[in-house]
Amino acid sequence: MKSLVKSVVWALVGSTYASPLTRHVEKRQVESQLNDIDLLRYALTLEHLEDKFYREGLANFSQSAFAAAGFDSIFYQNVQTISAHETAHVQFLTAALKGAGSTPTEECTYAFGITSVAQFVATAGVLEGVGTSAYLGAAAQIAAKAYLTTAGSILTIEARHSSYLRASLAESPFPQPYDNPLTPDEVYTLAHGFIVSCPADNPTFPVKAFPGLTVTTTGTITSGMTIGVQTAGYALASADSKAHLYAAFVTVTGPDWALLQPAGDGKNFQVTVPQGVNGQSYLLFTNCNETVSDNTVIAGPVIIEVSRQSTSTT
Repeated sequence: MKSLVKSVVWALVGSTYASPLTRHVEKRQVESQLNDIDLLRYALTLEHLEDKFYREGLANFSQSAFAAAGFDSIFYQNVQTISAHETAHVQFLTAALKGAGSTPTEECTYAFGITSVAQFVATAGVLEGVGTSAYLGAAAQIAAKAYLTTAGSILTIEARHSSYLRASLAESPFPQPYDNPLTPDEVYTLAHGFIVSCPADNPTFPVKAFPGLTVTTTGTITSGMTIGVQTAGYALASADSKAHLYAAFVTVTGPDWALLQPAGDGKNFQVTVPQGVNGQSYLLFTNCNETVSDNTVIAGPVIIEVSRQSTSTT
């Protein structure tokens, strides 16, 4: 099951390309162009994706299919409840936008690529983790207290979903003392790969995706390990380039810098996972080792599941 979770994590970002916006990761003081209405539409876009994911999964896999995959009836019922929550979030945010006199975003067309119950559950766990990080990262940008309360109430539920699914996948439900915030650009980079197309008349907001990264190391990853990371179909720099690249894991207290070693082809790299990085974590490549902003991010984030090292003795 853990290997399946990691394959899902690594597949979330295939090849995404776009120009960055501006934000400051260290203090999470975002300087983007999003106002409160943009943020509500951004949140609704994510909720549409999650809502459709669960509705489609539950339509494709029956309770007996879940049972055959090793998940009991209580788990199946709880997944149905999670699905209902995501539908309620869509309805809530849609009503909030209409109440503000603004046009809500509509559901897009998605390609989730789910072919088994196990893959569905593993992907659900990853999506809920991203959802938690998305609401946490957006909180600093919200001006209206009423909207902040709305986002906060959804954030806590997303976190509960994430913990429940992680525990069901034999992952730690709370691997770190702090959750990792992601900015809208970072979240869209992760969600972009699922979106096939959106209604032409959907309202737009200034969120774009960074170039993607994938992890090539297989098996359990722990802090202190050196792992392989590959660009998604492009080169960051030529072999003789003198440009400096750095690796950083996103944290609420500021980037946790990681040792990065280019392989020389501009496509393959080795990154050492810093001590203290655990659970669903997010790795970025930057061209600066003093700050992480949309002006310095080169690629990512890519999701890396970092397992705690066993302290048991024999």
